[in-house]
Amino acid sequence: MDIRHPIPTNGGEWVTQFGEIWRGQVADLKKTFDGAIEEVKMPQADATDVPIIYVKRDRLVEVLKFLKETDGFDYSFLADITATDESSELRFEVVYQLFSQSKLSRIRVKVRVPEGVSVPSAVSVWKGADWAEREVYDMFGVQFEGHPNLRRILMDERWVGHPLRKDYPIKGYQIFTDPQAVDPERLK
Repeated sequence: MDIRHPIPTNGGEWVTQFGEIWRGQVADLKKTFDGAIEEVKMPQADATDVPIIYVKRDRLVEVLKFLKETDGFDYSFLADITATDESSELRFEVVYQLFSQSKLSRIRVKVRVPEGVSVPSAVSVWKGADWAEREVYDMFGVQFEGHPNLRRILMDERWVGHPLRKDYPIKGYQIFTDPQAVDPERLK
């Protein structure tokens, strides 16, 4: 089945339910952030279930704050931050999954970044972005500029590399026979 074929979801058929809202929001975003929106992918026109807004890295926090705080958008809930390794010049896509509790709709914001370039931290917009950004750093090696405590969160601190990158060896096992030492400062 093609993803562009309308299917029922747990909230009903999303394009019918939210299509008009999404089209209006995308138009407002393009008007407000002229030049900051690189690309838009819409359900049914593209292989996606919700609109995907590609944003320039240097305007990311501004767009996220607008989506959260502006009437008519109200994407107050940051559901997730993740990334994909595209193995291209713009190697990573950092993905922000947003949910509007007042409209019950979702939107996805992505920023493309090359290897070694940091992404502005969203912790100033959502405090909950802290751990999600640490996970993206831990798994992919993406740096978040302005993050208050960017360090590993899932892997042992002695781990070398980032296991969800496409260049990480499939059998890149690292076995530690002794437990990781505890830093007493982190227990305070």
